[in-house]
Amino acid sequence: MIKLIAIDLDGTLLNEHKEITPATKKALTQAKNIGVKVVLCTGRPLLGMAHYLDELNLKEAGDYGITYNGGLVQRTNTGEVLSQKTLTKTQIKELYQLTQELQVPLNFIDLKQVYAPPYPENRDSLYGGIMKALPMVSTTIEELPEDLEYNKAVICIDQEILDEAIAKIPVEFTENYTMMKSRPVLLEVLNKEVDKGRGLAVLCELLDIHPDEVMALGDEENDMAMIEFAGLGVAMGNATDEVKAAAQFVTKSNLENGVAYAVEKFVLNNETY
Repeated sequence: MIKLIAIDLDGTLLNEHKEITPATKKALTQAKNIGVKVVLCTGRPLLGMAHYLDELNLKEAGDYGITYNGGLVQRTNTGEVLSQKTLTKTQIKELYQLTQELQVPLNFIDLKQVYAPPYPENRDSLYGGIMKALPMVSTTIEELPEDLEYNKAVICIDQEILDEAIAKIPVEFTENYTMMKSRPVLLEVLNKEVDKGRGLAVLCELLDIHPDEVMALGDEENDMAMIEFAGLGVAMGNATDEVKAAAQFVTKSNLENGVAYAVEKFVLNNETY
């Protein structure tokens, strides 16, 4: 029996207009009404998905969100942090030096703002067009306080330039950090102990929910860990081939109410899988 539904946003919960369709809203509302936890799992900060939480009535006591790709587990009604894994200034300095050598822009984020250090010439970041929930602040690495903690760093630039840079990242960086693409133009860099699967595991332990009682739905590389953690991993019809291969079930696409289809099938109708 499914007790918790973990759902990615872009390409999964949301359609091409960044909207939750009426069919999806109806299915998730019915699931919540029968006692199933509905948890949005995203690379965004809590503020970046606040309007979706409001739309789905997921800001009540007992509602939770997994943000920053698993780096934060929070209560959605208060923002209380239940679990957090961050990057240090030393790590940010190391990543900034790497991106300068690769000639790509770096931004880094905490709970309040996005930091924008000087970018390589003619290689401005595209992140401001994606992250609109938090203000962007110009800074230098030297100006950063030593004790400040950062939830993630990002490289956001045209896909061709990004993919070329990713291919040149030294292996010690991929070993020391969690690195994942959440969009074709966006590489996210997090604490090595962070991914959506680990964030979901923390929440399940707090709620005494077994992985076999979890359904996780996603479409991109950053959803792989939670799909592999869940007893029922569901790939969207528009998911990457790798995500589909890792899932137990492939539902319809995000343009065809794929979330609603899976929720109705496995939660509301309690079909086996």
